[in-house]
Amino acid sequence: MQSTSLCAGWPGSPAVGVLRLVDGVLEVLGTDGDLDARRPWASVSKLVVAMAVGVEVDWGLHRYDEPLGPPGATLAHHLSHSAGYGLEAGDPLRPVGSRRVYSNVAVDRAVAAVVGDDSPAAWLDDRVFQGLGMADTALEGRPAAGVVGSTRDLMTFAGAWLRADGLAVSTRDQILRPFLGELDGIVPGFGRFQPCPWGLGPEIRGDKQHWMGNWPADSAGHFGQSGALALFNVRERIAVVATSTVDFGPWAVERWPSWIDAMRTLALAP
Repeated sequence: MQSTSLCAGWPGSPAVGVLRLVDGVLEVLGTDGDLDARRPWASVSKLVVAMAVGVEVDWGLHRYDEPLGPPGATLAHHLSHSAGYGLEAGDPLRPVGSRRVYSNVAVDRAVAAVVGDDSPAAWLDDRVFQGLGMADTALEGRPAAGVVGSTRDLMTFAGAWLRADGLAVSTRDQILRPFLGELDGIVPGFGRFQPCPWGLGPEIRGDKQHWMGNWPADSAGHFGQSGALALFNVRERIAVVATSTVDFGPWAVERWPSWIDAMRTLALAP
């Protein structure tokens, strides 16, 4: 296992893990940095919400096509940033399903609809963290961006997507399938893409040239304002995760694409 220089070019004190699934066993191919330090995941939290909602669907408690929000919108629209909301409450509304508008408020409202009067933090703990053994991770803010946890737990979480831990494989695959994949939209920090595919929570690479580098079109993941990221490809059975002590900024726009390609090369190496 490699354990040095995987964070080359990153500012601050990042932590990184590179993973591969082999015959159902998760192999750690490389790490760097403090894997146990608890750091904000920011919008990588949306992947946690996506998995928790998937558990609800598996248990028959909710459906992706259930109505929610503006007329014509569903739970799936909210999770895929196509319900018409802006980034935050009070931003202008757009017609449902007309454009991919990245929205924290849509994800928060989806969680509120699912949990009702219960605690979102307790819900994520019950649906995701406890079952996966992520003891160092918890929701400490809004569901769309408030998860704080260790890089080691983020590695466990990425592995759960590869192996469909806690989810039916069919549900996992539905989450990772583009929803209204023809929609145009903007990926914050990277600009407009036509189209801008997104699943039911995770971003899907498609043909975008941005932070996911040259990973295959069916790769999925998310990054956050905190500088954290998780990217995985179920077909190739590989994943890379990272947390950072320096917020997302121009350094990430410049560094991530080639860095993420190098991590894929490591993950696929014999």
